Amino acid sequence: MNPDSTELQPLEQMLDHEFRDASLLRLALTHPSASGNQSKPPDDNQRMEFLGDAILQAVISEALYRLHPGKDEGHLTKARAGLVNGVSLAAKAAALGLEQHLVLGRGQRTEFERGKESALEDALEALVAALYLDGGLDAARDFVSRIFADELANPDNIAVIENPKGDLQERLQGGSGDPPTYELLSTSGPAHAREFEVAVLQAGKELGRGIGGSKKEAESQAASAALAKLAE
Repeated sequence: MNPDSTELQPLEQMLDHEFRDASLLRLALTHPSASGNQSKPPDDNQRMEFLGDAILQAVISEALYRLHPGKDEGHLTKARAGLVNGVSLAAKAAALGLEQHLVLGRGQRTEFERGKESALEDALEALVAALYLDGGLDAARDFVSRIFADELANPDNIAVIENPKGDLQERLQGGSGDPPTYELLSTSGPAHAREFEVAVLQAGKELGRGIGGSKKEAESQAASAALAKLAE
């Protein structure tokens, strides 16, 4: 069931933005499982996620550039990578409580749980796009700068995972444990836009799941999810 204006008010307060076009906020919260049709574009948040990703990258880049004039390109690039990776964005979305506002397809809770980190990442990026479309770049910038304030102020403290599969293998085998293995769970979507879901396991125990446009990307996302769980 789609959220009405009253249900959206707490989220608008958290975003510190009252939407002129509430349909943008609703669309940003609509998981692909709830689109309910095969229209092009579908009625879900995936197109907005595409736009939000670009806006987020630009806003984070600008903030790091302005706040840290003494940092060179390499430092700024690593700091940005640490902020906009899937694990970081999913954690921010979870901390903001976005999951409770997402619109899922009927009976799709189990499906959502399997790709939860990816869905939360997409929802956060879609929200950034919704803010941009409704209130312009200032609205998007204000939100991003607020939720990443601590990290932007202290870029040296940002954990950067450049090679999640390698980091996971090193961590697991460092304790004389079995190496991780990756299992392809499903392949979906048309030939030109395949989506792969992969699980990473150790000794038969699942550590995390990932979804991506290639098996390599899905494996990387799964490794990132496993590292995040191990760090809890």
